[in-house]
Amino acid sequence: MTIRILIADDHVLLRAGLRVLLNIEPDLEVVGEASDGLSAVSLAQTLQPDVILMDISMPGLSGIEATRQLHQKYPNINILILTIHEDDCLLEELIRIGASGFILKRALESELVDAIKAVARGDLYVHPAMTRALFLQQTSTVEPEPHDVLTPRELEVLRHIAAGHTNREIAEQLAISVRTVESHRANLMDKLDLRNRASLVRYAAQNNLLDLEESPYKAG
Repeated sequence: MTIRILIADDHVLLRAGLRVLLNIEPDLEVVGEASDGLSAVSLAQTLQPDVILMDISMPGLSGIEATRQLHQKYPNINILILTIHEDDCLLEELIRIGASGFILKRALESELVDAIKAVARGDLYVHPAMTRALFLQQTSTVEPEPHDVLTPRELEVLRHIAAGHTNREIAEQLAISVRTVESHRANLMDKLDLRNRASLVRYAAQNNLLDLEESPYKAG
């Protein structure tokens, strides 16, 4: 299945370079380009891409506001932020308003391709340089959702999911089966009324549930 991509950046040469880079990949296709936030919102309606590669600093409507509007109008479109800014507060804000990923412009070509594929399948991607910032960022502006219905083990699985661990990695660290991890993940989405891994990560970030050290279960 080909992943259809819209590039939103005000630098013509950067857009051209990204188009060439991404179109080399057999399962990626750049279907459009926008030079500002307003154009990105308009083209998203017309093209309905799978992923929008979104710059933050653009004339007129910023990438932040464009992300907010796009997530409200087209929640099924995944938005991957591409930026030079290594700002933990900015990272938290973008995830809170609906971004599916955050990657730095200094990233390797392979990292960008991996990030696009990750958000396209519903995962949340954060550039490795910013992962620690995501875990340490405290969210004070979002009212916590009630999660006292979760068991201690479900909270542990949620923390591992938010840390980017695969089902197999979680199973190995907690000494349980992959099937049990999948069952806990299904229960988490059912109890919290969430749809996918990205929404679970966002929930954990918004509710300060990212610290594995707080867990009653420790990997032996």
